[in-house]
Amino acid sequence: MSEASVSQSAVEEPATTTGAERNGGDLVVETLTALGAETIFGIPGQHALGLFDAMGRGDLHFASSRVENNSAFAADGYARATGRPGVVFLSTGPGALTSLSGLQEAYATGVPMVVISSQIPSAGLGARRKGMLHQLDDQKASAANVSKTQRLVHHASAIPSAIAAAWSEALTAPMGPVWVEVPQDVLLAGHQIPPVRDVTVGPAALPARAELIEAAAAMLASAERPAIIAGGGVRRGRGEGALLKVAEKLRTPVLSSNGGNGSFPRDHELSLQSWVEDRYATEVMEDADVLLVIGTSLGEVTSNYFTLAPRGRMIQIDAEWRVLESNHEALGIHADAGLALEALAAALEKDPAASRGSASEDGQTRATNWHGTSPEDLVAETLAKITSRLDRQELSMERKFMADLREATPETMQTFWDMTIAGYWGWSCWDAKSGQFHSAQGAGGIGYGFPSGIGGSIGLGERVLAVSGDGSAMYSIAELATARQHNAPVTWLIVDDGGYGILREYMEGAFGQATATELARPDFMALAESFGVPAKRVAPADIRQALEDSYAADGPNVVVVEAVLKMFEPTHL
Repeated sequence: MSEASVSQSAVEEPATTTGAERNGGDLVVETLTALGAETIFGIPGQHALGLFDAMGRGDLHFASSRVENNSAFAADGYARATGRPGVVFLSTGPGALTSLSGLQEAYATGVPMVVISSQIPSAGLGARRKGMLHQLDDQKASAANVSKTQRLVHHASAIPSAIAAAWSEALTAPMGPVWVEVPQDVLLAGHQIPPVRDVTVGPAALPARAELIEAAAAMLASAERPAIIAGGGVRRGRGEGALLKVAEKLRTPVLSSNGGNGSFPRDHELSLQSWVEDRYATEVMEDADVLLVIGTSLGEVTSNYFTLAPRGRMIQIDAEWRVLESNHEALGIHADAGLALEALAAALEKDPAASRGSASEDGQTRATNWHGTSPEDLVAETLAKITSRLDRQELSMERKFMADLREATPETMQTFWDMTIAGYWGWSCWDAKSGQFHSAQGAGGIGYGFPSGIGGSIGLGERVLAVSGDGSAMYSIAELATARQHNAPVTWLIVDDGGYGILREYMEGAFGQATATELARPDFMALAESFGVPAKRVAPADIRQALEDSYAADGPNVVVVEAVLKMFEPTHL
């Protein structure tokens, strides 16, 4: 953990400036301001004090977390909610390292972030073991697995360019966190550089090559049973409108991944929603003679735990070139999903063979191409089978609970879900409507929901919903202080089942009993109230009214539900 306060004698003594002069920290703050940053997340620390001193002379708003990985989660939530890069200030060594689990989620999911970490004084760099506090042999190497690029700035004159390049890289598809380090002496030393005001950068475009789009359009136009799997890249590339055009032109079923939840209207007659973990939906994708996979690697969950076995040809479009054909042979197209979908929609519009016609208003003259069934009827029949499967399981409480959450939550509200059973239900059944659905399915670590919700609420300036289990809540419980300090309008729903509920289910299913999954947990109401955050405890049946009341309040609040939710039975076993 970084040190929020240290004795004066513990601070290294590089060349410094007087309070009236500008230092390297000012260049950081000025550059970020010129780029359009407004809010910074993080925790002060010894080697980073030059950053925080400079913030006192600037206009950036600082949201101080209590643990560095939660600073990363908060910046992640801010970026997902606003579309702007989340910015984090970190201190050296333990502070920087503590952020890495939060950065893993952002890197895995493609969330734009600029991470600025301090470093020990320059004299200690290069693995010289001087015994400086927080010293690492190569700090940026620790971030190499969880960030797109890493930079170490040696001189003040390089700070604006390094940060501007990081900003552009973070926003360039595939988006993600970018790491910049500045030594303590560079942050504190004076310089001759005028105030930064002229910084204009943007993301580099990643369009699809024309011949690949032409080939993909020809494959889809000639297909009898085309189908689409839409991933999170569609949302990140803002390709929802183009996806709708392509799907309606081809009259093709669309299945959204968990990360792609919201990329296609859930109530559309071609929508298989987000039931990627159901075998009935998997079978439709397998039966397609041309399967368009866009913005997803077809990873573990999206492929129904690697049971998806397409029998037709596949087209895969992704901004991350390493994803292409990583799980299935395909026509691989390296491109931003939004740009590729726009190009594909335009190509299909020019091809008369691509049009499948539209369903008649009375539904009586629909064309049939799925073994004598129209795609609209196939989708309806598949969803009915999924519902029937759920009906045969003892899940009435869970289904009503999720339905009540949806009824209580305004259509435009953004929601942030932890790795908890309610969140796993949300992957498949949550209708994002005109809000957005955010979860930690990229890396799959717990503790994401509440701090990301805080970041999202600060960025939007409006209320959001964060959902956690009691186990994941304990990872971020200290952020109650953050929410209260910044009066963040976030409602935190904690589903308290007394343990790691999904691991309990897994172990009971695999071994007949669960071990080390049960938890001693606090009185969440009393704990929240000790931070000055209003809280209430309700039964599952009363969740709708409790949430409606909490949404009408000011600032942060907590709703605790004591309930043991069960997951629907897996279909991949």
